[in-house]
Amino acid sequence: MRVGVVNDSKLAAESLRRVVDQSGRHQVVWIAEDGNEAVCRSAEDRPDLILMDLIMPNMDGVEATRQIMAKTPCAIVIVTASVAGNAAKVFEAMGAGALDAINTPILGMDGNAAGHAALLHKIDMVGRLIQAPKKRTAPPTTPEPSNPCLVPGRCPPLIAIGASTGGPAALKTLLAPLPADLPAALVVIQHVDEEFARSFAEWLDEQTPLSVRLAQPGDRPNPGHVLVAGREDHLVLTADGSLNYTPEPSDYAYRPSVNIFFESMARYWRGQAVGVLLTGMGRDGGSGLLSLRQAGAHTIAQDKPSSAIYGMPKAAAELDAAVDILGLDAIGPALLKSLRRPLTA
Repeated sequence: MRVGVVNDSKLAAESLRRVVDQSGRHQVVWIAEDGNEAVCRSAEDRPDLILMDLIMPNMDGVEATRQIMAKTPCAIVIVTASVAGNAAKVFEAMGAGALDAINTPILGMDGNAAGHAALLHKIDMVGRLIQAPKKRTAPPTTPEPSNPCLVPGRCPPLIAIGASTGGPAALKTLLAPLPADLPAALVVIQHVDEEFARSFAEWLDEQTPLSVRLAQPGDRPNPGHVLVAGREDHLVLTADGSLNYTPEPSDYAYRPSVNIFFESMARYWRGQAVGVLLTGMGRDGGSGLLSLRQAGAHTIAQDKPSSAIYGMPKAAAELDAAVDILGLDAIGPALLKSLRRPLTA
């Protein structure tokens, strides 16, 4: 891939250039020293991927990401000295359209960059996402429950939400007005690196009256609580109604996968179910949302005007997987309506 680097530190920029160029698979085509220059360089020569610093003079990585995604959109990964230490700004950048974030590799005395393997893995993963074929996926058939131990009417309503690029900001908007005593359980599948999944859950917990934490093996969905997928393995719902993680399918570009969770939910959840697919690059979640609809769930996809990237919701629309296609601000009220609960002022 053709890669742009944005960093006000010459040492950090050189470290990134070496990691990318020495891979033999990718090439740095330009380096910008701040956000302003990055916006201009992207307009002149749009790369496949931009490695964007977060804290810079003149224009920071958040605003640069926002402007680039509005003018000349491309894949953006935040590369900063400390992802955990800048969690709020990282999620703000992801809300503006950045795909992911990773710590900056450190250039050692021997000329090698510590952390280069993790960065290259991230770049390769993004490459798989943006180069994935755009063919229409055949509508799946929903399998009959092999061991449906959950009895209809005895488990709470479950709302499953999938998101990727632009997801943090969309989730903040969606969850903020929901009441703490919401009579439904929520599970969130956001494409996020395991390294800072905990920071993401803690940040999201501050944005909503609902209780938010990472999903652990054996957890069960409970009303008023949001469980967030927290590993690169796929989160799934099991036959006894509890959550677990699985590495399979191992070759899936999207980790954790929205499709995998939606399909497990369609198979095993016997209570009222709602599936929501928000903004994101690629097609993850589309066929899974269709499985939910075929299983009798109410399904919602975010509309194009309100999506940072209209990829995942578009895939759902093409498959006729969504009962409703709504603007982001309308999804929360629609959820409350689906639960037969009036929206509180």
